[in-house]
Order: sequence, then C-alpha cells, then structure tokens
Amino acid sequence: MPPVLMTERDTRRDRATALNLHGLLAHWGEIASETWVTSLLGWEEQERARRSLERRLRTAHIGRFKPLCDFDWAWPKRCDRGAIDTLMTLEFLNDATNVVLVGPNGVGKSMIAQNIAHQALTRGHTVLFTSAGQPLGDLCAFDSDSARPHLLVIDEVGYLSYSNRHADLMFELISRRYQNKSTLVTTNRNFAEWREVFPNAACVVSLVDRLLHNSEIVAIEGESYRLKEAHDRTEQRARQRRGAKS
Repeated sequence: MPPVLMTERDTRRDRATALNLHGLLAHWGEIASETWVTSLLGWEEQERARRSLERRLRTAHIGRFKPLCDFDWAWPKRCDRGAIDTLMTLEFLNDATNVVLVGPNGVGKSMIAQNIAHQALTRGHTVLFTSAGQPLGDLCAFDSDSARPHLLVIDEVGYLSYSNRHADLMFELISRRYQNKSTLVTTNRNFAEWREVFPNAACVVSLVDRLLHNSEIVAIEGESYRLKEAHDRTEQRARQRRGAKS
C-alpha cells in the first residue's frame, strides 16, 4: 500500500497535542475545519517560544555584552575568527565538545563566550553563565541530572587562586559533564600554570585532562581591548573639548 500522507488537519492536531491544548482537542471534530485554528496554534507557539526564551535568559545570567558584529577583529595580534564563527554555529554542542578560550586580560574572551551563550539560548538551548569566583557548591547543585544546562560557561578561571575544596568541586563539575554536555571555559592562564590557580590541589592534572579531552581551544593574543576603548574615549573627549574652545 502507498504511504499515507499527513494532511494539514493531522499536522495541526499534532501541534495542538504538543501544546497540550486539551480543551481544543476535546472539541477537535467540531473545530478542525475552522480557518482560525491555524492562527491560534501559531499564536500559542510564538508566545510560548517568547516566554521560554525570556525565562532561559533570566536564568542564564549572561549579563550585558558587546555583539560580535561590533568587535574590532583587527585589534588582537592573534585571533582565529574562522574558529569563533564555527563555534557560533553551535555544532560543538552536538557531541558535547568543550571549548576553552585562552588569552590575556581584556582581549575579548568573555565577550565571545557571552555571544556564544546568547546564540545557544536563541536556538532553544539551556545555558548557565558563571564566573569561576562564584560558589561552585551552588553550581554543582544546579548542575544535577534533572537540570543540567546544555551549555555551561565558566568565566575567568585563573584570575584568582582557589582552595583545594574549590578545585575538587571544579573537578566534580567537569567530570559530571564530561562527554555528556558542553562546558566553555575562559582563562588567562596557560594550562601549565593551573597549579598556581589551584595550589596544592591533587586533582589539577586530572581536571585539565578531563577538560581538554574532546575540546576546541582558541588562543587570543594582543593588548587589552578594554584599555584601547578607554584610550579612544579619552581622545574623543579631548577632541570635543578642543572643538568647544575653538
């Protein structure tokens, strides 16, 4: 027998079922042929998508950030724009690949991480953006089997030194997500220096090994972009003052 093609009426009923519109489904035989049903389903889907995005944005804690289109790609001495463009496609989430952005202070690591996180949110993924200085115990509690975000961003690893307990919790967190969900880390330290970040912690080697296996590493080199922007603002104000006096 030839395959049975799904009619528009069947498709709309599947959409109503996915939306759990039980009242509508209970009277489906009466209203299925009505033209307004398609509009109603579209409105409901759009509103739920909007509210879902707003909810995930609130819980992600990404904060304010500069969009990549405003970033001066010519400023860093080294920055693989192609690699970052590939990360923005989110393909790395498909096989739970980790991402590590390495570079000195102010070169745009956090901004790039925020853009990737926001892109993941708009594509329907769950995201949590946190600083390495935040209490990892709370983070481990959130990253449970039932509420594990598709993408976890740990920003600014290496800016502070941490206790052995902090290192143990970081290792536990990375291990739980290993080959299961993607983790993105930004750091200003080479991995050989992570013993200084987690002094006396026995798990540092295992932590780095677990993080880097099946990972995409993007190194950024250059002077501080934030310092460049501060200088630009200072020069602009100076020009404005000179213009006011002339």
